[in-house]
Amino acid sequence: MERTLIGDLAGKKGMVVNIQGWVSVRRDQGKMVFFDFRDRSGSVQGVVLLKSAAIETAKEVRNEYVVSVEGKVNARPEKNVNAKVQNGDIELEVSALTVLAKAEPLPFDMSLDGYNLDLTTELDHRALALRHPRLQAIFKVQEVIIDSFREYMKGQDFFEFQAPTIVPAVAEGGAEVFKVDYFDKKAYLSQSPQLYKQIVMTAFERVFSVNKIFRAEPSSTTRHLTEVVSLDAEMSFIQSWEDVRDMAEATVRYILLEVQTKCAKELELLGATLPAMIEKTPTLSLTEAFTKLDIPADKDLNPEQERKLCEMIKEETGSDFVFVYGYPTRQKPFYVYPNPEAPEFNEGVDLLCRGVEWLSGGRRINDYAQLMEHVQKWGMDPKKIEMFLEAFRYGAPPEGGFAFGAERMTMQILGLKNIREATMFPRDMHRIDGSLSEEK
Repeated sequence: MERTLIGDLAGKKGMVVNIQGWVSVRRDQGKMVFFDFRDRSGSVQGVVLLKSAAIETAKEVRNEYVVSVEGKVNARPEKNVNAKVQNGDIELEVSALTVLAKAEPLPFDMSLDGYNLDLTTELDHRALALRHPRLQAIFKVQEVIIDSFREYMKGQDFFEFQAPTIVPAVAEGGAEVFKVDYFDKKAYLSQSPQLYKQIVMTAFERVFSVNKIFRAEPSSTTRHLTEVVSLDAEMSFIQSWEDVRDMAEATVRYILLEVQTKCAKELELLGATLPAMIEKTPTLSLTEAFTKLDIPADKDLNPEQERKLCEMIKEETGSDFVFVYGYPTRQKPFYVYPNPEAPEFNEGVDLLCRGVEWLSGGRRINDYAQLMEHVQKWGMDPKKIEMFLEAFRYGAPPEGGFAFGAERMTMQILGLKNIREATMFPRDMHRIDGSLSEEK
């Protein structure tokens, strides 16, 4: 018999069907055995009656067994209907039950109500924990975040490309990079696709990429990882950094709308409230931000200052978002455009949400002579970025771009406490999968 997905059972009342999936719950009730079966499309309750030919097999089946089930789709009695759950008005009367794969006794309770693991245990058992509805909800939301970024970019005529992971030079400076043994050459794992998206921009005008990036930061904070998914965009023929800001704001607005529309069940399960975005997101210069916080100006906001600023903006405007622009020029990478009227500050911009940075971007230098001047000032080796410099040597339009961190967006949208919760297989200075977490 052809397999039917559980999500399609509602339209098959009175019919005999075959479903295949996992056993989420087993309950013995008198001489009957009840099961909750699940597959990729959802779940349904099944019952094996004493008279069923499946009763002997049912006595052996336990949670997480993989099974093939034949049975009749019956309407539940009105008193047993549960409108709050999928297939709450039907029940599968099981006539045949075949075990496709057995499961060993579980190391912890996987039921929706009984699952209460600390994060370390959850990560050490990631392969099993991923089957839990709560974790699946997190990553379904993340999938929509990434997909909707891609959809919006394409809708705005951006061209998608894939940037390399192994690079000959560091895009953003600093020593926090992973060195790679690459035959007889020095190479690194990419901190950012920045230089490559600027190169591609000079050919396609508007470009974006969804890339893994790597930061060798010796940090174990709740919002830092060594490997993240970066959602990058670059656009040409801009008038100022404000064009970059406006495109970033429109992108976030679209992503939030898509999550609200497509992930209503997941948001409810996780008890998550989407961050509020008002008609026009507040924008402050870094200097204005420090003035607002009533503290001395510095080169950047620290995490506590970011949190406080977001709280103040929320109270004043209702917005969970705030843009901050105009950072000290030497605190940003060499390609960020200095403000012509105040060259000590650049035209870089960050987007904060609920106390955490979501985005970094701004206008870039497109004039080759000015770019070379910065390369010299920053003490860079032009030979290591020759391909990048070539793109600007032969004419590049005014341009800028931005990048989001997919995991941070997921964490903030869902109100998670640790970015590792928003990362399917997190990498940090202490962990490479659960089985290797103790290796030195």
